[in-house]
This record gives sequence, structure tokens and C-alpha cells, in this order.
Amino acid sequence: MRISSIFLALTLSLPILGLILAALLGQPSPIGSDGMVSGSTLTHLWNYVLTDYIVTTLLLCFGVGIGVFILGVGNAWLIANYQFPGKAIFEWALILPLAVPAYVMAYLFVDFLQHAGPVQTLLRENLGLIVSLPDPRSLGGAIWTFTMCLYPYVYLVARTSFLDRSARFMEVAETLGYTSVEAFIKLVLP
Repeated sequence: MRISSIFLALTLSLPILGLILAALLGQPSPIGSDGMVSGSTLTHLWNYVLTDYIVTTLLLCFGVGIGVFILGVGNAWLIANYQFPGKAIFEWALILPLAVPAYVMAYLFVDFLQHAGPVQTLLRENLGLIVSLPDPRSLGGAIWTFTMCLYPYVYLVARTSFLDRSARFMEVAETLGYTSVEAFIKLVLP
């Protein structure tokens, strides 16, 4: 490895190392009377905010995982195994969220679904409905946004798999006497 590569890597990692050292050693803060956080900064963070952040992150991961699984696998199964009007349109329309960057989609969800946004304004002014949609800036809104951004990845992989193998598995399921739901859960899904 070249010396210049090592020097560049060390130079670029200095800000991160500085943050780690500041967190471990403590840094001046207006919290304590002496200008220092009592104990270390990590102890302060752990006691006051880190547990909430960890719980919220786990809930976000779990919610997005369930949502992506339901939308991605469910839509892939329908597209791969059933014939219905507009199937060709849905087959490609379901991957369109890949064309929109996640931060743009998040901004659009917040802008359109907030109280002063066009969706609630249309419902109030034109239809006379007083609707209070869930806050798009909440945990549920984040789960919804991430799910809408990420399900196409699961959809593409699952659809390819279902198109490749599902016909054979369904024939085997018929010979074993499984219903379509049992065949999906026991043979196709794993």
C-alpha cells in the first residue's frame, strides 16, 4: 500500500477520531455548573437519550421490515402467479419508486400529507370532510416513507424468484393436496 494512501486515510479519519475522543473524555458543556457534563458524555447520553434512540431505531427497523415484506413479497406473488387486467402496467409501476431518491420522497410525503398540505386541504374544502391524517413526521410516517422507498428491492428479487420456481412448486403442492395458501407458506416462501 502506498504511503500517500495511508496518509490520506488517516487525514480523513481525524474528525471521526476527534468525535470519539470528545465523547469518551467529556467536553465543555453548559449542562453542569463547572462547565463539564457530569461523568462522561457517553454516560450522559446513555442516561437521557440513547435508550430512546435505540428503541426508536429497533421499532423503525421492525416496522419497515414487516412493511417491505408485505408489500414486496405480496405484490411479487400476485404479479407472478395471477392474470388480471392491467397486470403489465402494475408489473412495471411497482418498481417506479426506485426512480425517486428517498429524501425527495420523504419531503413529498411530509409536504402532501401535513395539515396544510394539498391532500387534507382538498378533503376539507371540496368534500367537507374533517380528516386528521397521522403526522408524517412521526415514527409511523418514517416507517411508511422507508417502506415505500425500499419495497421495490424486495419486489424485484421476490418476483424473479417466483417467476422462476413458483410454477414447479405449485404443481408439487397440488400433488401433496395443499391449498394455495398452504403451498405459499410451506413451499414457495422459504
